[in-house]
Amino acid sequence: MELLILNATICFPASPFFNKVCDVLIVGNQIDTIALSSKKTFANYTKNKKNWITDANNSWLMPSMVCLRSHSSDPGDEHKESLESLAEAAIAGGFSTVCVLPDSNPTINTKSAVEYVINKSKQLPAKLLPYGTLSQKLEGKELSEMYDMHLAGAVGFTDANHAVKNSGLMLRALQYSQIFGGKIFTHAEDVNLSTGGRMHEGNISVLLGLKGIPAMAEEMAIKRDLELAKYANAPIHFSHISSKGSVEIIQKAKKQGIAVTCDVAVANLIFTDNDMLEYNSNLKLNPPLRGKEDKRALWAGLMDGTIDAIVTDHYPQNVELKDVEFEYADEGMIMLQTALPLVLANAPKGFEINHLVEKLCINPRNIINLPIPELEEGSFVDFIIFDPNEKWILNEKTNQSKSRNTVFYNKEIKGKVKSSYTSNLNYEN
Repeated sequence: MELLILNATICFPASPFFNKVCDVLIVGNQIDTIALSSKKTFANYTKNKKNWITDANNSWLMPSMVCLRSHSSDPGDEHKESLESLAEAAIAGGFSTVCVLPDSNPTINTKSAVEYVINKSKQLPAKLLPYGTLSQKLEGKELSEMYDMHLAGAVGFTDANHAVKNSGLMLRALQYSQIFGGKIFTHAEDVNLSTGGRMHEGNISVLLGLKGIPAMAEEMAIKRDLELAKYANAPIHFSHISSKGSVEIIQKAKKQGIAVTCDVAVANLIFTDNDMLEYNSNLKLNPPLRGKEDKRALWAGLMDGTIDAIVTDHYPQNVELKDVEFEYADEGMIMLQTALPLVLANAPKGFEINHLVEKLCINPRNIINLPIPELEEGSFVDFIIFDPNEKWILNEKTNQSKSRNTVFYNKEIKGKVKSSYTSNLNYEN
């Protein structure tokens, strides 16, 4: 491949060209030359190779994104989402790499199940990296074959949205994973406090007559697992935290030197329980949408470094599982294609482009030990072109997912990924 990209606003914070408008020449799968657009470095090139030129028109050139948390329904329920459609939705949304949760049917709890995802991913436009289950078949009774799955390429271990109720099992998982350098990703929830809940416990749940899920259910689980991680001297990652109390607990743990990282889902950054007054089942999520104070704390946690990453928490569901009374609807919302523009549209003052790149591109790679893309001559191509001003509609024509469980379907969205360029580096662990 030989391609010249003109007039791109560079959004690689570590680059000397950061926030400058540049021209970038790609030869093969590497960056050949970078120059300020005003320098006219490629004047002769533009005369002779017009077919190999694209004008970015000041759109952003930023590292491709990595999502640490996405549900797939392959194998078992491919009518909701196949690995192929998941990869297409990911690349359309600017994600070159997606970590796939193991709650498929059957679950990803063997070496062969891990290899199934990895081998299929080699033919797809986005890299799909599978998690292995923490417990056998997500049952929370016995440890899974973690070491074998690690050798096969599992990026980490988690029971997805299933809380690990057994403290002893969680401790053994933390200790055992330390032996071979694995990492535990946990959904923090004390089910003794949350069972039967349909949304965040608060004034809105009372108004709607729905049983609430207290923030304490998440916070108590985080406290327990932090103590276990401290005892095991093992790293731990908390997935999709949602409350102000969770941010405060993790902030304190980081100051104490505990090896803890965490992420937050896009939905919890843009919605609150107040948005559920119309019983929209597409907003029934796990963890639930919480209050305005929690939302403010999540954004503050991103900016002060307490929260390391933003995840899509992409969760495809059938129409018949959503188009029912709110109480009986399944949880989840698709988010891969809309995550980037929605984060930008809802970001508070002070959340800058460097924060965006850190939380969606750099830190996710650090957490799962992937190479960090660089924008310099000779480096491999791994970036996207994003126009923050282009408006588009997520509909039957543009939606790459097999599902459409989102409140943004048939709605206008501002900000669009124009193209993705990746050298498809071999991300083997």
